Amino acid sequence: MRSRGWEEYDVLLITADAYVDHPSFGTAIISRVLEDQGWRVAICAQPDVHDESDLRSFGAPKYAVMINGGNMDPMVANYTVAGKKRNYDYYSPGGKAGLRPDRATIVYSKLARKLFPDVPILIGGIEASLRRFAHYDYWKNEVLPSILIESGADVLMYGMGELTVCELMARIARGDRIERITDIRGTCVKMKERPENGVFDYVECAPFPKIATDKREYAKATRMQYREQDHTSHTAILQRHDVEGEKVYLVQNPPQRPMTTEELDRVYDLPYARYYHPCYEPFGGVPAIDEVEFSIAHNRGCIGGCSFCSLAFHQGRFIRSRSIESVVKEAEKLTKSPRFKGYINDIGGPTANFRKPSCQKQKEHGLCRDRVCLAPTPCPALEADHSEYIELLKRVRALPGVKKVFVRSGIRFDYILADKENGERFLRELVLHHISGQLKVAPEHCSDAVLGYMNKPPFEAFERFEKKYKSLNAFYKMDQYLVPYLMSSHPGSTTADAVKLAEYLHKVGRHPEQVQDFYPTPGTISTCMYFTGIDPRTMKEVYVPTDPEEKAMQRALLQWDRPENYQLVKKALLKCGRKDLIGHKPECLISDREPAPVKRSPPNRPNNRRKGR
Repeated sequence: MRSRGWEEYDVLLITADAYVDHPSFGTAIISRVLEDQGWRVAICAQPDVHDESDLRSFGAPKYAVMINGGNMDPMVANYTVAGKKRNYDYYSPGGKAGLRPDRATIVYSKLARKLFPDVPILIGGIEASLRRFAHYDYWKNEVLPSILIESGADVLMYGMGELTVCELMARIARGDRIERITDIRGTCVKMKERPENGVFDYVECAPFPKIATDKREYAKATRMQYREQDHTSHTAILQRHDVEGEKVYLVQNPPQRPMTTEELDRVYDLPYARYYHPCYEPFGGVPAIDEVEFSIAHNRGCIGGCSFCSLAFHQGRFIRSRSIESVVKEAEKLTKSPRFKGYINDIGGPTANFRKPSCQKQKEHGLCRDRVCLAPTPCPALEADHSEYIELLKRVRALPGVKKVFVRSGIRFDYILADKENGERFLRELVLHHISGQLKVAPEHCSDAVLGYMNKPPFEAFERFEKKYKSLNAFYKMDQYLVPYLMSSHPGSTTADAVKLAEYLHKVGRHPEQVQDFYPTPGTISTCMYFTGIDPRTMKEVYVPTDPEEKAMQRALLQWDRPENYQLVKKALLKCGRKDLIGHKPECLISDREPAPVKRSPPNRPNNRRKGR
């Protein structure tokens, strides 16, 4: 502040991550956007919540305190799906665990309110966005009120926040009282009375704590919340919370409009340092930069709508993209970095091969409420087209100094199959130029019943894609592999389904190194199914594996050949009446004699394999 001649500043931004000034980090984007609008921003990263001096040293900001829980939900960052404390944090200096508090947004908000009682507190980011309604909390195994209520903050910004935060700041700076700013899209606010004749129409979902005890009402509320998550909606959602004996209404205003291509280009053209703050150098830096420093995000949103993924509820399903020129310009900047070795690690996003809305209707009328574009089969109106993405990749890999451009974000193989004109051409480009020995895709399972609950395409689609991929590699004499992501214990998955998946893996000779056990994170359709035993899309009952032993058996079946899994696999096979898979025949998963144990070093780092999930 002294070096900039600041006697005061406008916004204090508190985050649970170490400060990395790179556009893969929400804190960097929001702070740079505010700076671009003329606001003076101070950033307090991972303050010590047991020592108030970290925050006191800044003094009170002129207009607002903004708080986020980091790029990952703090509970996911701190705990494994089994509830064990992680011993590594990608988003902290040197990977040190324990620097972010559990439920960081709530902790920071209460501390900020104590220190700066007269300053508006605005919360946002993935933690706040996905917990904006009353929600099931896996770690406490109970339904909690909206994070806006629990934190005591004034306004919650959900989704992608650039437009919302600028509008909020303009209103605060012109003198509007924070309790009267209740009509901005992309925000949740608190009201003491049910609003009447407001800017938006209103619908009301079941209140808290009713949904904590009535699982059917919880499922109905989830369905309502998902139906109104489109930027074309003009309907706000109310959810009553009783706080200290008084009625308080949580009001979610309709989603913010998507940014235009020109607006996105401007955001990514801001002067990011593209690296962690120098103060972290003595600790070995911030590990999260390693994967993204030379990566480029070219799009936002995802039409996939996977049930276990938070993207539909956070970024939304409407695709918006940067211009090719903007991406090329960013790539040129990367080539000038002294750390650049010629390799761009990724040109992707939530799903790499989406560049435009899936049909013309979406631009005016929004996305369909009761179906997704790709599952269980592609919508007849889907306009699958890879031509622009192919052009983008060609332009970047032709730049001087660029040796290789990889695509490491998620690839929707069913979208490739749906593109009759350019799908095979794109796959050929991918195989020849953009893979480093292996391509990772996410079929997740081989049981169509389970895939239906996941909102994924039938397994036959993956098999068709695999055949095309192998054929192209054989034609070009390239030894590149296909690595499938797999998930155990998803709602709808029985032990028999897990046995079926193990049989498939054994048959094709796959031996997964990593398996994702379903993690019920706030705000997803799958988490609703996990808690209620009801699919909110159909309101029909669904089987949910919640017993720890059954979950362990399902996970072990996906790595059936590991000696340490023998007893669990054997128990699962006997439970399913599949004794035929125990023995020495070629189709058997395990022998009838337990193998000698093999020592394995436990992984030191969390499985951080899926961006945005």
